[in-house]
Amino acid sequence: MVQMSREDFELAVSDALDLIPPELAAQIDNVVVLVEDDPPEGEPDLLGVYDGTPLTERGEWWAMGSLPDRITIFRNPTLAICEDRDEVVEEVAVTVVHEIAHHFGIDDARLHDLGWA
Repeated sequence: MVQMSREDFELAVSDALDLIPPELAAQIDNVVVLVEDDPPEGEPDLLGVYDGTPLTERGEWWAMGSLPDRITIFRNPTLAICEDRDEVVEEVAVTVVHEIAHHFGIDDARLHDLGWA
């Protein structure tokens, strides 16, 4: 297991967000990205999760008081599967892209086909 402070891990998540092309980032709507140490009970291997309504499913009803969608990146399972700091940074970037893709309505099967699963 790689040792990395929460602050350094959050920086890796921030750096991953900075890798998103500006024209794509401009399309991300009402999303907050969070870091948690551990995933929900019963899902120990979960690296990240998107919780919200994908852009492809939003209708007129959506804007009426909807809370922000949430992308959560889980620190401990990520550190557990990586061999070194560089691998953590790479895995965080892949996880961030994967979860943002869900915001755009891309499912796991398609992400797998594209190499992002």
